[in-house]
Amino acid sequence: MTAVEDRFHIQPDEFDEWTRILARTSEGPRVELIDGKIRSRAVPDGDHDLIIEWLTRICLQSRPELWLYPERGLKVQAYRTGRARPDGSLAPSGVFGGQGEWADPSEVLMVVEVTSYDSDTDQRDRVEKPRAYAETGIPVYLLVDRDSCEVTVYSEPDGTRYESARTVPFGKTVHLPEPVGIPLETEALKDWVR
Repeated sequence: MTAVEDRFHIQPDEFDEWTRILARTSEGPRVELIDGKIRSRAVPDGDHDLIIEWLTRICLQSRPELWLYPERGLKVQAYRTGRARPDGSLAPSGVFGGQGEWADPSEVLMVVEVTSYDSDTDQRDRVEKPRAYAETGIPVYLLVDRDSCEVTVYSEPDGTRYESARTVPFGKTVHLPEPVGIPLETEALKDWVR
């Protein structure tokens, strides 16, 4: 966490306006609002993109009525006071039609994060995001952890945290529980780590 992130808290409506201005003026950083703090995210590398492509194909083949929306802005945390851009949000096809940059997450079945090789990934993807997604009630959080070469499937949100977390090394099969209901063969992930 930088000194600016530590001192600067912002309200969701101010954050929304700030991100609209950034989007109009430049490609800008990828930013999120978690626990009232602005978090910037590293731009994904090519292997990160291949993981999302791989997962999109699996989801589409297994559940064609769903779509894995990349980097869809979601209102997260208690009372939707946070703003997150998961690497993927699995939801019914077309569900985000008519919604703005920050969508209602009530129809999201699973969010996906793929770790980046940056100094903030531990706090962001392993601590803050699981808590924010559980508070929001998103049924499944899939963490593809390229640092440890493991996949963790979080499920059973209780409004504060996920009660279940299952971790397997790349190469093992893990089942994405209901309401997703997809077995995930993770062997291919070994090709997309440093």
